[in-house]
Amino acid sequence: MHLSVIIITLNEEKNLPRTLESLRELKQSKLEIEVLVLDSGSTDRTGSIAKDSGAKFAIQSWLGYSKQKNYALTITSGDWLLFLDADEELSTELSREIKLVVSSSDPSKAFALKRKTFYLGRLLNYAWYPDVKTRLVNRGSNPEWVGEIVHEDLVLKNSGVSIFTLESPLIHYSYRNINHHFEKTLNYAKLSADDYSRRNKKFHYWNLFLNPLVAFIRLYFLRQGFRDGFPGLIAGFSTFFYTFLKYALLKELDSDRHN
Repeated sequence: MHLSVIIITLNEEKNLPRTLESLRELKQSKLEIEVLVLDSGSTDRTGSIAKDSGAKFAIQSWLGYSKQKNYALTITSGDWLLFLDADEELSTELSREIKLVVSSSDPSKAFALKRKTFYLGRLLNYAWYPDVKTRLVNRGSNPEWVGEIVHEDLVLKNSGVSIFTLESPLIHYSYRNINHHFEKTLNYAKLSADDYSRRNKKFHYWNLFLNPLVAFIRLYFLRQGFRDGFPGLIAGFSTFFYTFLKYALLKELDSDRHN
């Protein structure tokens, strides 16, 4: 069977080598593997790193998260499609699972992966886990990426396809450190507030107090983020901070709109 691995990049010279190296186990199988790195104008060594690894390297000006990935579908040829971010890494166990399910060649199945975040020197086994994302699909499932503002989703337009979840983790290196983490948190909060504003979501003052508290309790206590030690505590507070900022920014946008 033919598997296309699709990676979207922009200035990912620090992350991309790890992602490409994690494909070694897949490449050692009997599967025919095509790796596409679709770049939107990197000014670092992303292109040379991709080419040196043997990946197909293509450039497309940024179309938006979903449109960029949908464009990648048009320039790959695999029967099966695996979507990876440049800050993700296949564990050896996950690579073996992928080989098994792709080799079985059942187009009526698609597969979600459990993302496990590596943060502040350790894997988080509770906070943010499992962050389940549909990533491995057969082209016959008629996949399409939708959504642009905060997070895009992979939709399968063939209603006869069932989604199963693989057990082994996809490792996610989302944040380099606390500073980088909170920079991204602020950016996501701004994007979420913009999205809410566009959809005319109403602001209530209790959103500033109740919603952040519920988000913290859910992650830190109900999902047992406290078992991840200090990184789990930071994850909990970042969730509180993100939720508070999202609604505070929504209030600001709402006020600006009515002034």
